[in-house]
Amino acid sequence: MNSLQCVLQAQRSLRWGPLAAVSWLLLRTCRAHCSLPSPASPSPERQENGVQKDFSSRLATGPTFQHFLRSASAPQEKPSSSEAEDPPPYLRKEELLGRQRKVYLETYGCQMNVNDTDIAWSILQKSGYLRTGNLQEADVILLVTCSIREKAEQTIWNRLHQLKTLKTKRLHSRAPLRIGILGCMAERLKEEIFNREKMVDLLAGPDAYRDLPRLLAVAESGQQAANVLLSLDETYADVLPVQMSPSATSAFVSIMRGCDNMCSYCIVPFTRGRERSRPVASILEEVRKLSDQGLKEVTLLGQNVNSFRDNSEVQFNNAVSTNLSRGFTTNYKTKQGGLRFSHLLDQVSQVDPEMRIRFTSPHPKDFPDEVLQLIQERDNICKQIHLPAQSGSSRVLEAMRRGYSREAYVELVHHLRESIPGVCLSSDFIAGFCGETEEDHQHTVSLLREVQYNTGFLFAYSMRQKTRAYHRLKDDVPEEVKLRRLEELITVFREEASKVNKISVGCTQLVLVEGLSKRSVTDLCGRNDGNLKVIFPDTEMEDGINPGLKVRAQPGDYVLVKPSSVHPLCGKETRLLASCSSIFSFCHFFWAAERRGCWLCAQQEEVWRSCLPLKEKT
Repeated sequence: MNSLQCVLQAQRSLRWGPLAAVSWLLLRTCRAHCSLPSPASPSPERQENGVQKDFSSRLATGPTFQHFLRSASAPQEKPSSSEAEDPPPYLRKEELLGRQRKVYLETYGCQMNVNDTDIAWSILQKSGYLRTGNLQEADVILLVTCSIREKAEQTIWNRLHQLKTLKTKRLHSRAPLRIGILGCMAERLKEEIFNREKMVDLLAGPDAYRDLPRLLAVAESGQQAANVLLSLDETYADVLPVQMSPSATSAFVSIMRGCDNMCSYCIVPFTRGRERSRPVASILEEVRKLSDQGLKEVTLLGQNVNSFRDNSEVQFNNAVSTNLSRGFTTNYKTKQGGLRFSHLLDQVSQVDPEMRIRFTSPHPKDFPDEVLQLIQERDNICKQIHLPAQSGSSRVLEAMRRGYSREAYVELVHHLRESIPGVCLSSDFIAGFCGETEEDHQHTVSLLREVQYNTGFLFAYSMRQKTRAYHRLKDDVPEEVKLRRLEELITVFREEASKVNKISVGCTQLVLVEGLSKRSVTDLCGRNDGNLKVIFPDTEMEDGINPGLKVRAQPGDYVLVKPSSVHPLCGKETRLLASCSSIFSFCHFFWAAERRGCWLCAQQEEVWRSCLPLKEKT
């Protein structure tokens, strides 16, 4: 009997499955205990007469079951020192240093990309790179990209075409220009970018920013470099993003990455990976540092921000089930344990009572009552909620795999407004999804009229490769029909937003000053609780802390403004022109009073300046 037969016979006698590790162990042990004859084959007579005796003797003197257990648990022999030594790295430490080369960063897409830009720069800064705002003097140009729609990617292709001339001029210089693509587009297209644009030197996916120094070092040698591996645990929790604007009043704080929802139209799970959350302690540490720097507002970020779940501490990994919004389901097995979003929001809001807290982008399914109650109770948590609907048709919502019907969504809207009086709502809508009929489209129109959102983000459907819709559905709505439906949705949205905003005329609002207005050097701009941009004159006003003292508002101050009228605007961003009366460096005592009054939230609206002085204080 040869070694392999011995293995198979032992597996059958012990009723073990064909496990590779066990089979290997059996084979090794059988070779050690079976004294096989010389390579010459035994004669047929010997095989016939002595096979039974030979097998019995070998079985009696061979290994027992206990021997296999001992062998499996025995520690492996340590390799010799020569084998244990790591091979020398192909890049020395000094080759990973930036040597004060200048990096120019351009950001496209969502708020997560803005935060990712700060993370990437933090990593490069520690490696000895310098940052420049002058494209012409840059040694490295990095584009942080978006892939959510085809138009977003086309913007990057156009930008690369523009940069080609600049790189050609630098080919024969002492410091050739290096160009890199970062983020979702690098993750989605990978080698297609290299094949299409030879000028691109490096690719880095959203989970590969720590590898940027190595990728740049490889690119310096004249080779193309790429790292587009997705991670199951990368959150950059230990990387503190570097804020570039010294006058910034707000900052983004990433609390989780990735998405598990797998909506049929969405590319995010394929470019950002699976959901994973930062430890609560690291988030609180970052928020405290931002507060110490004087920032007055933080926005908690995540692809599905309110599905946050910190499983880093064993004591919190209990069997408590996740509470979902009523009537909502998930596309994955219900998760259990961990510190949830309500706990994080509670802790963050207590770091600095004078710091406003926002969060985006949430999923409607993850708004249990404890989250709503917390938003209602805490004065510094903005009463503004993004509630993406995507469609007003239950049939289309099912095709999108959103996990809810129109009826469940409307019920949630009513519940939100009952739980948080005066809450401002925003939403996302897609026009012309696969199989959408005119009847489905009218359902979406009617939802816009019924809910009356304060702000909205509306787009025509753009099919993305790898998504479920790409593999299983047909993009059968003509482009001209998509655009026509989109225009109808925008028109209805503006009409309904205008109706909602008329009730805010004459109501005093608290606004966080951001800086000078881009439209006029004599005006300041800021944002109110509903995240609406407000324009007001840069004049002396009364200090709310020291009555009788006249001061000018500075970035980070809070001012009281009062709009006088509402007019529709054609632009994308809402701007309010208003008068103002008082300035406050600290606003905690004024928030509660403001929220008992009127609300000022408008999209595609403009409130023209009123020169009437305010006679009362809130």
